[in-house]
Amino acid sequence: QRSEIPEVAVEVSLQPWRNYKTDGCILFSDILTPLPGMGCEFSIDEKLGPIMEPIRNYEDLKKMRPIDPSSAAPFVAETLKILRDEVGPETAVLGFVGCPYTLATYLVEGKTSKEYLEIKKMAFNEPKLLHSILQNLADSIGEYALYQVENGAQLIQIFDSWAGHLSPRDYDEFAAPYQKQILDKVKAKYPDIPTVIYIKHSGALIEKMAGTGVDVVSLDWTVDMEVGRERVTNGRKAAGLEGVGGVQGNLDPSILMSNHDIIKERAEEILRKAGPTGHVMNLGHGIEACTPEENAHFFIETVRNFRHDA
Repeated sequence: QRSEIPEVAVEVSLQPWRNYKTDGCILFSDILTPLPGMGCEFSIDEKLGPIMEPIRNYEDLKKMRPIDPSSAAPFVAETLKILRDEVGPETAVLGFVGCPYTLATYLVEGKTSKEYLEIKKMAFNEPKLLHSILQNLADSIGEYALYQVENGAQLIQIFDSWAGHLSPRDYDEFAAPYQKQILDKVKAKYPDIPTVIYIKHSGALIEKMAGTGVDVVSLDWTVDMEVGRERVTNGRKAAGLEGVGGVQGNLDPSILMSNHDIIKERAEEILRKAGPTGHVMNLGHGIEACTPEENAHFFIETVRNFRHDA
C-alpha cells in the first residue's frame, strides 16, 4: 500500500540514491501492483503475504480484463515523474514489471507457494487454460511497461522470479514466449529503452533468457560471471541475435555481511571476470534487510573506484 502513495514511494525510492549516489534509482513498487487493474484483487496478510481468489477454471478466468494503466496505477506515473525531476540527468530512473508466469503463480495458487503445485497441475492437465491466463497477463503487462516508459522510466527490468522452478521444456512453453511478448512490445515502440531480465535460481536457463532478445541478463550468485557471460553470448547466437549481450550482477548478497577485505576481493573478482563493457555491477539478488549500511556503502565505493587494466 505504501507504493500507492506517491510521496511515500518517491521517498523510499530516493533513500538509497541519496545515501549511495548509485547510477540508477529504481521505482519503489511491487510486481502485483497492476493486478487489481486486471480484475484480480488481492489483500496482504501479515503472515501469509498476498492472498486472492484463485483462478482455477474458465469461469474464474472471466474476471480478468485488460488493464488501463492510467486509471489502474496513476500513482506510478506520478512517482516516476517526480523521480525523473529529482535525480537529474546523470541518474537513470528504472522501472520494472512482473512477468506473466510469476504473476500467474499468485493467480492460480491464490497465495505465495513453495512448490507451485496448482499452477503446474494446470500446466500439465489444462495447458490451454493456463495459456489464456498468461496471454491476458502478457497483454496487460506489456501496456503497463509502456506506461512506465511514457512517464519517465528509462529502463525496464522484467522479473520472472518463480520461472526458475520450471524445467527447461516448461520454461520454453509457459515463460519465455510471454517474456518475449513484453520485451518486443517495449522495443517496438521504444527501441532505445534498455531491458533487463531477472529470474531467481536461473542457472539452468541463462541461454534461454538471453534468447528472448533482452538487452541484459541478470545473473544470480550461483553462476560464475565469466561462464555466465559466455553462456549469454551463446544463447543470443543460438537465437540468431547480434552482439554478445549485457550482464548484470552477481555478488552474493550475504557477502555484504562479511568484512571489507572479503567484500573488496569478491566484488573485484566479478568486475575483472565481467570485463570493461556490457556489465552492470550489482548483487545477485535483493539486499538483505540486516545488511550493515557501512558495508553496502563500502561495496558501492569499491565498484566506483575499480579500474580495469589497460
